[in-house]
Amino acid sequence: MKKLLVFIFFLLVSACGLAEPPTPFVGTDITGADFPQPLKLTDHTGKLRTMSDFKGKVVTLFFGYTHCPDVCPTTLSDMKQTMKLLGDMADQVQVLFVTVDPQRDTQEVLAQFVPHFDKRFIGLRGSLQETAETLGNFKIYYSKIQGKGQNDYTIDHSAGTYVFDKEGKIRLYMQYGQKPADMASDIKKLM
Repeated sequence: MKKLLVFIFFLLVSACGLAEPPTPFVGTDITGADFPQPLKLTDHTGKLRTMSDFKGKVVTLFFGYTHCPDVCPTTLSDMKQTMKLLGDMADQVQVLFVTVDPQRDTQEVLAQFVPHFDKRFIGLRGSLQETAETLGNFKIYYSKIQGKGQNDYTIDHSAGTYVFDKEGKIRLYMQYGQKPADMASDIKKLM
C-alpha cells in the first residue's frame, strides 16, 4: 500500500511537470516597466483623468494627433476592430488616445474625433507643458515638422500602444500595425 501511494505521488508530481507553459503574448511583454509619474490629463469632456479611474479594466494607451494622415486613424480603426472581436468583453477595455498636439487638438476637436471610432474611446489632452511631461514620462518620441504656414505642420511620433492590466500595471507594448485579432488575443489573456 505504501509503494502504491509513493507511485501515485510520483505520477502526480511528474504530471505537474508536464503542464503546458503559459501562452506567450503576441505583443512585447514589458511587465515590470515603471513610469515615474502617473497619467493625469483632461479628457474630451473636460474631466481630469488618471489611470486609477480605469481600475478593473484593461487599458490601451496610444499617443497621436487628430491631423495625423495615416498612423493615428489606422490605429484607432484597428482598436475599433479589436473591440468588435472582443464582443461582450469589450466593456472590460478602455481605449485612451493622448494627443501629442494640444495646440490644435482642443477638447472640442478631440470630442469630435476620438468617439467617431467608438463612443467608448476617450481622448486626453494637457497643456503644452503637461503634454511634454507626459510624453517624456512614457518615453514617447515626437518632433514637430513645420510646413509653410503657422498651423501647417505634421508631428513625427512613436506609434505603438501600451497595454495595462486590470490593476493598472503596464504589461504590453504593441507595435504599430499589429493585427486586431492578435491585439484581441493579448487583451483576453489580461482579463
